Amino acid sequence: MDYLKKILNKKKVIIFDLDGVLINSKDNMNISWNYTSKKNNIKIPFSSYFNYIGLPFKEILNCLKIKKNVIKIKKDYDKASLKSLNKIRAYNKSRDVLESLKDKGKKIALLTSKDTKRSKEVLKKLNFKFDYIECGKKNVKGKPDPHQLLLILKKFKIRRTNAVYVGDMRYDLLTAKNAKVDFIYATYGYGNIKFNNEKMIIKSISQLL
Repeated sequence: MDYLKKILNKKKVIIFDLDGVLINSKDNMNISWNYTSKKNNIKIPFSSYFNYIGLPFKEILNCLKIKKNVIKIKKDYDKASLKSLNKIRAYNKSRDVLESLKDKGKKIALLTSKDTKRSKEVLKKLNFKFDYIECGKKNVKGKPDPHQLLLILKKFKIRRTNAVYVGDMRYDLLTAKNAKVDFIYATYGYGNIKFNNEKMIIKSISQLL
């Protein structure tokens, strides 16, 4: 943990993924996918959908070989997700971590594949405050493309070496690698990835305090 503290002390911007890192939203996703599946006669279980969490929603559909009615499917999913916000929980100490980093003079940013509307509703509900958020957007390349991560660096006018990305999925790791940004792997999240740098692993969000 001393190594991780040294890393954090050197960074000017700490970038977080949302689902699986700061919040537990699996129940919300499950409800939303089941609702959407019934509405659109989709015979794909939630477990298959969940395998691709971290990618933009339309890319997940592409991976599931769903090509038709994509716009309607996304609208149905977003509608169900917003109705089930009460199923989302912040991980213990998530807010404390964000506030502590800001108190130390760090800038904190959010990089998530979740669309802007739903992301803002979640942040409002849980009283999470960021200096900048970068969400899933139409016609903007999402994870694992480095584009949005590099946009965050440009926003704060910093070099790659002055930022670190905290994520839990393989797509988060690939995004960081593609942007040449340091990565902290949150093992308590949804992913199960091979990550050899044990010094850059956290088993709970509170380890960033």
